[in-house]
Order: sequence, then C-alpha cells, then structure tokens
Amino acid sequence: MSYRSPLTFAAAGLLACAPGTVSTPVDAHSLARPDQVRVQHVSLDLNLDFEGQRVHGRATLGLERIDTGAPLILDTHELLIEAVRGADGGERQWTLGEEQGRLGCALTIQLVEDEDEISVIYSSGPGAEALQFLAPSQTDGGRQPFLFTQGQAILTRSWIPLQDSPAVRATYDATIRAPRGLTVLMSAGSRNGPTPVLKESADSAPTDLWRFRMENAIPSYLIALACGDLVSHDVSERCAIWAEPGVLSSAAAEFADVERMVQSAEGLFGAYQWGRYDLLVLPPAFPYGGMENPTLTFLTPTTIAGDQSLVSIIAHELAHSWSGNLVTNATWEDFWLNEGFTVYCEGRIMEELYGEERANMEGLLAWQNLEQELKALEPWQTVLNIDLAGHHPDDGFSGVPYNKGALLLKRVEECVGREALDPVLEEWFSAGSFQSRSTDEWRKYLLGAFPDLPEQMDLDEWLDAPGLPADAPRPVSDALTKVDGELQRFAQGVAPAELDCAGWVTGQWLRFLNGLPADMGVKAMAELDQTFGFGANGNSEILFAWLRLAIREGYTDADASLEQFLTTVGRRKFLMPLYEELCATPEGRARAEVIYRKARPGYHAVSAISLDKLFD
Repeated sequence: MSYRSPLTFAAAGLLACAPGTVSTPVDAHSLARPDQVRVQHVSLDLNLDFEGQRVHGRATLGLERIDTGAPLILDTHELLIEAVRGADGGERQWTLGEEQGRLGCALTIQLVEDEDEISVIYSSGPGAEALQFLAPSQTDGGRQPFLFTQGQAILTRSWIPLQDSPAVRATYDATIRAPRGLTVLMSAGSRNGPTPVLKESADSAPTDLWRFRMENAIPSYLIALACGDLVSHDVSERCAIWAEPGVLSSAAAEFADVERMVQSAEGLFGAYQWGRYDLLVLPPAFPYGGMENPTLTFLTPTTIAGDQSLVSIIAHELAHSWSGNLVTNATWEDFWLNEGFTVYCEGRIMEELYGEERANMEGLLAWQNLEQELKALEPWQTVLNIDLAGHHPDDGFSGVPYNKGALLLKRVEECVGREALDPVLEEWFSAGSFQSRSTDEWRKYLLGAFPDLPEQMDLDEWLDAPGLPADAPRPVSDALTKVDGELQRFAQGVAPAELDCAGWVTGQWLRFLNGLPADMGVKAMAELDQTFGFGANGNSEILFAWLRLAIREGYTDADASLEQFLTTVGRRKFLMPLYEELCATPEGRARAEVIYRKARPGYHAVSAISLDKLFD
C-alpha cells in the first residue's frame, strides 16, 4: 500500500486553515450566527445562589465583527435577561426570539459601530438543564450542598448566553462568588490555586471569590463548574485528585496511575497541551461516567471499584484531551470524531499500561454491547456520519459513535499498519489543534494520507451506511474464551461453587453475567447470589449487570438493592436499561413509575429527560 506523508497533505489542507479563517458549518442545533458576529472570549462574573438554585451575574463577550452591519445572535435557554450593555455602559437594544423547544431562544443584540464587546446581565431560570444543585443529603459528607454543571451537548446555553455550538471556540475567564467554606473548581486554570482570592461579605452572607482563566479556545460545552466541600490529593506536579473528604482516599488509590496515563498518551499522540490534568469525583447524581472538561475531568463515583478495574474511563477522558478537546467535532452530526477516536485512543493507552489482553478483553466487551445496540436502534441511528435534522443531539447518543467509530480506526490500522497510522493521527491532532473538524474533512485527510485505502476498505460504507460492515475487526480475548467455557459448564448443570472463577477480573464477570441463559429461574439466581455475592458487590458495573438480570428473571431478593441503586445513582448508562427492563412487564412498569417519581428530583436533566420519554 502506498503511503503519503500526512505532513505533506496537512500542509496542503489542514494547516492552511488558520483559526481566524475556518469556515463555520451550519449547525442545526444552534440559533446563533457566528458567520456574522463571532464570540471569541467569554468573561463571567457570577454569583452561585444555592438557596434560589440559580446563577446570576454578567457575561461579557469579546466579539469578531465579520459582517459589520449584522447583530450579535446568541443561544439562550430559559435565561432571564435583565439588561444588555456595551463597553461604554450604555444600554443596547435586544430581543428574545420565540422558544424553539430545547434549542431555546435566540437573543439578538443590536451593536453600535466598531463595537467589539458586549455584556449581558442575566440569571439562570428555574430548573436550568445544565445545573444540578444537590442538597447536603445527596452528598457523601451530608453537611454541605453541591453544584455541578454539565454542558454537553447543548445545555451550556441554559446558564450562559453564548454561541452554543462545537464549531465556535472561545477563551474564557471567570470570577465566581460562592458561599464561604465551599471550594469552586472550573475547567480552567485557577489564578490563585485551590484557595479563594478574596473573602467578602454580601448582604451579611459570607462569600468567597474565586478567579479562573482558560487561555486555550474551547467549545462552549466544555465550560464547566463545580462547587462543594472538596479537598485534593496531589499525584504529580500536574495531576491531582479532587473529591469530598470521605471519598478522597479511595479515589486517590483508584486513580493513582493518572500521571502514567498522561505520559503514555503523550508518547502516542503528542504533547499534552492543557497544563494540568486533574480529576474531580462528583456525587453519584452525575449523569455520565466521566466528562472531559479541560484540565478537570468530571467523574462519577461509580468508577471507584477498589481494584482499578474501571480505570479505562480515565484513559477515555484523558484521550479526549486530543480527540474532542484539541480537535472537536464541527457539529453534533460529527460526534463520532470525538468519541470513536477517543475509544480507539483509550484502547491504545490501556494496552500500553496494562497489556494487550486487557485491551482486547475490554474491546470485545464493547463489541458485544454494540451488537446488542445495533439490534435495538433504528437504522438511521447506526450511521457514523449521522443525519440529526429534526432531532436533538441526544437522539443520536448511543454506543455507535463510540464503538463503531473505534472499529473504523482499527480497520484502518489493519489496512495500513499501526506504524503508518500513528503519525497520521498525531498530525491530525497537531494540525487541527484548537479547531473544529467535520467528517468530510477527516475523509479527505485520511484519503490524502493513504490514497490506496479504498482498495482495502469501503470508507464510504463505514461512514455513511447503517449497521456494521462485514470487515469490522472483531477482538479476540483468551480471558473471555475461558469465561465462555465456564458458562457452558453452568448450562450443563455444574453448580456455581464448582465453576473455575478464581482470579476473574471485572470484564470476565461481566461476560459471565451477560452470557447466562435466559429463564434460569429464581432458584438458580439465588444459588448464584449466595455463591458469588453479586447483590452486595461494590463494583457498580457488576452490580448493574446483576440487577438487570434479576429484573429479567423475577428475582425479588434483589428488589431492595435495585431500588437503592435507582434512587442514589444518576448515571444514565445504568438508569435507562434498568428502567427499560422494569417496563417490559405491566407489573414492572407500575413499580418503575413509583420508583421514578421518588428518584427523579435527584437526577440531572440529562438523565431525567431521557427517562421522561420512557414514561410518557
């Protein structure tokens, strides 16, 4: 196979696109017009109001006037706009457009001649989708409230008026006032380290003032904030673990390899360009496994298993520092460019640090999950280069952009060889740094580097057709083959206590639980539970798989554990399948509705909105 240097191709294409000249793709999920006036910097001055469960203050936006006669158009969602002012302090005319569902309203601001800065004074509305305020009872310590934000995909507009599109990148700084005694963290460097810069009082309420600055231009969904009773443990000069005091020691032990992971990733993909890489373990209401906020990855505590068996999620979020944060999907239809690349890079990091067998085992489990998802999804949802016209970005959220996207890159690796692919990927990240890229740009870039690739694989089928191509590389795992042998013995009547399970790791237990025969009956479930203690397992992935099986098999001894799980964990990955399993029968649905009414107030909007559709 012929190979043309990626640097040669990049010089003719990617490198010619300097940040100031990048064309703005049409984003169906934004009402803004960055092709006319573009936000280049966001300066926040905000108060965190825990009692009112809102943020309020000022967002000052630095502008690039592309069309000097055009107004500034921003995305908002249920924001309460109080005033809009220019740099001279004068009022500016503004209007809010009609509400367009979860896209929100366009805020149109009339600009005066040569104006390059505008300030919006506002507060977030009730139930802002990006914000989750937690009562002390929802935290580990039980003494202080907590707040965190989640902006992906289009939720940042519910707490900041801006151009909420992944195609628009801006630097930002923030001044945050929070109740005395709480720590504020953001996806940005703190100007003063982990202490407030100023203690002050406002209306007799003691507050602390915190300042942050992000020097790199990032898309809006990566602006993130957390505030609560937080302490830290330094792992290295650039890596620290943040968590509530009662969680910190277990989190620090679980994620002790984070610096090694950063070093491994740098060796594979190029220099880490974000300064610090810290981890923040949030309360269990957090709706995702992790979120790749720059300099500060947000994590669910369900990743703490006690044996580092779930640390692949750290490799995943770290890999986003290149695929997603450094080079970002241009629109949410290009989401696979963020996630497929990241799953592939995650596998490479895991292979280097923990060995090929562990990477293969996790890859095969992902393959099996993808197979199940492909059966359940509509064909249009299984396309990488997905058409989201008329759909919310969350409608395209599944394992497809993650695992099918990673398999595409594995297939390219098979065709051209790892030694040839690695510099192509590194150049993709380097040449496109701090820019947003589309699927078509990736297609042209890849074929420019490997002109003969179409002779080995049908790239258009991979990108534009539904389902999984026949040449998708299926991982092979000796560790999971051993599990399959024990599953066969169990199906033949061998008692659980006589199975050879000694030394099994999380991936093997998941394969075992997901491979158990249907309709085993309550007696078999009880014997499995008594032998292996699945119902009391502290590993969230294993417990989730067991609870799902218990619902399916009618094993009522797990009911209390199931309700406890559903009312304390907010991770959508776990909630959706468990509620769907319950709703498969009339009796189960009735029970699910009772639990959901109790649990919903504690869920983030990301999880609640998805689940609401199930109960409509």
